[in-house]
Amino acid sequence: MASAAEQLAANLNFGAFAKATELKKRIWFTLGALIVYRLGTYIPLPGIDPSAIADIFNRQAGGILGMFNMFAGGALERMTIFALNIMPYISASIIIQLMTAVVPTLEALKKEGEAGRKKINQYTRYLTVLITAGQAYGLAVGLEGMQSTLGPAVAAPGLFFRVSVVVTLVGGTLFLMWLGEQITARGIGNGISLIIFSGIVAHLPGSMASTLELGRTGALSTGLIVAFLVLAVAVVFFVVFVERAQRRIIIQYPKRQVGMRMTSGESTHLPLKINTAGVIPPIFASSLLLMPITIIGFAAGSGPSWLTTVSAYLGRGQPAYLAIYIALIVFFAFFYTAVVFNPVETADNLKKHGGFIPGIRPGRNTAEYFDKILTRLTVVGAAYLSLVCVLPEILISRFSVPFYFGGTSLLIVISVTIDTVAQIQSHLLAHQYEGLIKKAKLRGRRG
Repeated sequence: MASAAEQLAANLNFGAFAKATELKKRIWFTLGALIVYRLGTYIPLPGIDPSAIADIFNRQAGGILGMFNMFAGGALERMTIFALNIMPYISASIIIQLMTAVVPTLEALKKEGEAGRKKINQYTRYLTVLITAGQAYGLAVGLEGMQSTLGPAVAAPGLFFRVSVVVTLVGGTLFLMWLGEQITARGIGNGISLIIFSGIVAHLPGSMASTLELGRTGALSTGLIVAFLVLAVAVVFFVVFVERAQRRIIIQYPKRQVGMRMTSGESTHLPLKINTAGVIPPIFASSLLLMPITIIGFAAGSGPSWLTTVSAYLGRGQPAYLAIYIALIVFFAFFYTAVVFNPVETADNLKKHGGFIPGIRPGRNTAEYFDKILTRLTVVGAAYLSLVCVLPEILISRFSVPFYFGGTSLLIVISVTIDTVAQIQSHLLAHQYEGLIKKAKLRGRRG
């Protein structure tokens, strides 16, 4: 029989949504914040020639820059104040989370609750500033060395230009970090994820139009375009299925006496996702690959000859690039899973509360059982992430399709959509419960 929450969720409709005033305010705030972000992706950096930048980007957009530009929502192509987007903050967050597993001080802060979380967030912001400043300086130096058929990309290179670019890009990234936190607190969904989501979604219509234009000009056959679209839908269904799939471990609690009453034994389950690490492995793998390859791509024309060779081997779709990409995804899938789920700690918590797995002795045997199940799930999850992320790379490099329907972008879009819809449903359920409580109080007064 369905629970009360499930019955309410089944009865949710547009009428309930229209009455949820607080939810509508949150949605409007989120939309307004995302519009501000999109407007900022059209404000260019000081001291650059936009036409020269566009010409340079058009010559290199088919490579790794196209993927980075997609995450930036087109801001890199226009070289705007949000050219680095929120990626430095994500890199800093991942580094801090990974360091909590190896640095005892950070691990102790993590266990201190809200005060420790605020301290860790402060360290993450400091690290974000350092990462953004380093990337911004590298980008400024790269811009000074760029030449296009229309002339140099920078009108007046020098110290003043570098300082202005670093200050502007650091300010832009910190503003996006603040904007994401405001969306999380006053809007709906995770603000940082929604910023990346909006950048990817904004790039999709142009990619679709480019793909259809290739079909109109005859560069791609109609059958091939239809096959790509069917494959895109199949990949979406596959990703949604795997992201929602769980391995449920049955947990049994014995009978207990609470005061003068004896409670019966309870049976529940511990859900373990197949993809426990989520989108973190491909995001971190992309971050590690994007910046060095981007710098190599900028300097390949004017630098030493070996840079050109390295750039050729690490080009999009090349075997070396795919091998490194897969290796990084697999590594971070196992590493991040080990960070977010500790079998020994979980087994100890179960033992303290009297819970046990049927047929498995509490304590070390339970921890070993968790570790065994988690290792198998992580192998499947890493293979799934590698397949979804490598598939579009092969299609883009082999067929020159500008439609990014897979990989990290698709994982982010689906994960953010699922999370946002779940939060909207939770707000509607809370509104429904409030309505039921008010009705019950009115009936009690009348009675």
